[in-house]
Amino acid sequence: MNWIRHANPLLPYGETPHASSVDLLFAGLLASAVLVLILLFFLLLRFAIHYRAGNAEADRDHRIKKSWKLETAWTAAALVAFLALFFWGARLYLDLYNVPTDAAPIYVVAKQWMWKVQHPGGQREINELHIPVNQAVRLIMSSQDVIHSFFIPSFRVKHDVLPGTSEEIWFDPRKAGIFHLFCAEYCGTDHSRMTGRVVVMRQPEFEQWLAQQDVNGTLTAQGATLFRQSGCSGCHADGSTVRAPLLTGLYGKRVPLSDGTMEVADERFIRDSILKPRARIAAGYQPVMPSYEGKLSEDEIIKIVAYIKSLGGEPEPPR
Repeated sequence: MNWIRHANPLLPYGETPHASSVDLLFAGLLASAVLVLILLFFLLLRFAIHYRAGNAEADRDHRIKKSWKLETAWTAAALVAFLALFFWGARLYLDLYNVPTDAAPIYVVAKQWMWKVQHPGGQREINELHIPVNQAVRLIMSSQDVIHSFFIPSFRVKHDVLPGTSEEIWFDPRKAGIFHLFCAEYCGTDHSRMTGRVVVMRQPEFEQWLAQQDVNGTLTAQGATLFRQSGCSGCHADGSTVRAPLLTGLYGKRVPLSDGTMEVADERFIRDSILKPRARIAAGYQPVMPSYEGKLSEDEIIKIVAYIKSLGGEPEPPR
């Protein structure tokens, strides 16, 4: 779809496998809008010329003539055309949220006015994201204050990051280079300065970059420390005398709830269980766990979630 970029120099090249599909959908929507515009202007000019003042050939007796065949035809044609665009876009949307099982997780915290990135190995970045080329990457994102929107134009990905919840996007860069990162949602006074860059590197260079960063232990190790310091181990550790759900092997499993429903224990479920423990209560247990909302920062929640994931479990099902 490079011809789209050539037609509009403001549109950067797509550097992910699904970028061409996004560009093609954009071209289809644009072509549909242009065709409707041409039809409307044609009819406008046609009637303006035919019914102009002084045209004796114009029929002005105001008799109403209807053709159910014509009305049915253009209504059905318009319905089919726009439903096709809808299903086309819906399929692409679902594909974008079908995360590959081998995607590498990276945690992102948005706050006024920066992007804070944490790698599983404990490497931290601000307003930069280093990733390997030809490797699917899954970003687990949360906001510390207001609504932000993570936007990489060259990757054709944009996703709102909301406070109080966990959001995800994924992409698979196919070219090494440096690409722009923006916040696409007005988030306050310095919104325009909330920018960054995505550095896509070859695998050996990426591994070298990881090794050169100063870390205070992996996310899992830091999360284990916070898990004990926050008092979580008193109830949820193996061998605890308190009757609480065990976390060993929890991640990725289906958890029965007290209301009869089932939930998959993914990052979002674990996060919500920490901040809003009474919203979804595990079957067979009493709602006695206190909320840690306001007591743990977004960075600390990420580390505790990483530790709980490390306790084992079934692979997370495809999304």
